Amino acid sequence: MLLSGPEEKLRILGKVPDGRGVFRFDDPSSGPREERLAVSAALLCARLLLAGVFALASLAKLADLRGSRAAVAGFGVPERLARSLGTLLPIAELAVAAALLPAGSAREGALGAVALLGVFIAAIARSMARGEAPDCHCFGQLHSEPAGRRTLARNLVLAALAAFVAAEGWSNAGPSATAWVGRLGATGAVALAAGLAIGALAALTAWALLALLKQNGRMLFRIEELEAQLDPDGSRPAAVAHRGLPLGEKAPAFSLHGLYGESVTLESLFSADTPVMLLFTDPSCGPCNALMPQISTWQRELSGALTIAVLTRGAPEENRAKVREHGIVSVWLDHGLTVYDAYRASGTPGAVLIDGRGRIASDIVAGVDEIAALVAEATRAPELPVVQIPARPPSPPPPAVGAPAPALELEGLAGQPLALTAPDRDTLVLFWNPGCGFCQNMLDDVRAFDRSAPPGAPRLLLISSGSVAENEGLALRAPIALDPAFAAGAAFGSTGTPSAVLVDPEGRIASELAVGATEVMSLTTAPSENRA
Repeated sequence: MLLSGPEEKLRILGKVPDGRGVFRFDDPSSGPREERLAVSAALLCARLLLAGVFALASLAKLADLRGSRAAVAGFGVPERLARSLGTLLPIAELAVAAALLPAGSAREGALGAVALLGVFIAAIARSMARGEAPDCHCFGQLHSEPAGRRTLARNLVLAALAAFVAAEGWSNAGPSATAWVGRLGATGAVALAAGLAIGALAALTAWALLALLKQNGRMLFRIEELEAQLDPDGSRPAAVAHRGLPLGEKAPAFSLHGLYGESVTLESLFSADTPVMLLFTDPSCGPCNALMPQISTWQRELSGALTIAVLTRGAPEENRAKVREHGIVSVWLDHGLTVYDAYRASGTPGAVLIDGRGRIASDIVAGVDEIAALVAEATRAPELPVVQIPARPPSPPPPAVGAPAPALELEGLAGQPLALTAPDRDTLVLFWNPGCGFCQNMLDDVRAFDRSAPPGAPRLLLISSGSVAENEGLALRAPIALDPAFAAGAAFGSTGTPSAVLVDPEGRIASELAVGATEVMSLTTAPSENRA
């Protein structure tokens, strides 16, 4: 081809004068190329956002598996299946997050995200259609809220992003978010590993501090209550600082299941303008159990003037016997203490009043006397009689060393029979409660003994209250026998947890009853010839 002049040469080379004496490059393919770059950038941003959301949700749920399982159960999944799904869900979310980062697996990761988000959207829509608002537990203890329009909208937006990545992934998933790792030298790889470790440590520290601050807040509230009750000269004012949600604020919605599979929402508790009292209890709380006859009397005599809903934790079978014994109605399972936390309760038994318009009408009160006063105020009946709780008979003394151990019929978590004694060594019978803070504080020591007991050490047998799921969460290899009513502990003279006693192979008491973590752990190393 002949070039006729300088300007023609420049045009062929892609240079065109711009009228100011400056030549610019004119690439006829620049338009489509820029569009492809823009799409690739958008795909990368969408993948990073989705991966971040799924990774955060996964790690937060893994740090609170009990809450994750309770949230799955709150959406109507049977409890046994909820335990497995509550564990598998965060693992699936983490797998989706990991697959979205490399370009080669981004499309598969996006399809997985679409599938998971589709399940979430369907579950939330079903709950909204039924007037329920279970706690989503979307980001574990970092952030949780009742499932509703906001959570539905958030999941729809994320699903649209995932669908965009999946659709474009047929031809171009965008640049890889991990390819640069392979180009790092040894120094860069070490720096990256150190940065990731520091980031993970910082996140773990922040999560632990948040949990600690939350727990300390509850303890401070409880200490204030105890100080006010124990002040002998009345120098402190009788009233304590405001506790719970602000008065007049809209009461948080919730959806819970009952002891026989039925469900309830906050809205369904209201009848006309009748106020509602939420009464927080715990099956392992002594004062709560002592309050049961009173609750029954109030529900029976104040029907129509006040609705009392009892919110408790634990498995249904833990609560059914007590409820039947006292004739209590409207008992609902607050798995993971989601409602308890939403209302900023600070102990059990505790209660809060909600007026007929669904607004907070009282502080959180704690203890029999304060709850009785709140009931009287709510019904405008200052002379409301209070049931007198008979004093408990004194506990029998523990069996003496050398005496036969009480005959017990023990069942494991799967219903299998368990023996109290071992044929070749002593048995350390440890009385436990998963909800006991002192037990939780010594759990690491118990696990260490369970996994690496020295030769000649006693065999460990845990006799525990609580549900099957709570005790499975202890992650012990030792046999665990369920004792919901603490009958076995009482037979050995124990009045609380943690406590323990040694039983020899012949079924005789081989030590004094040890109470407290230090005393209990001392039995793990006590040689047989030095037993008390």
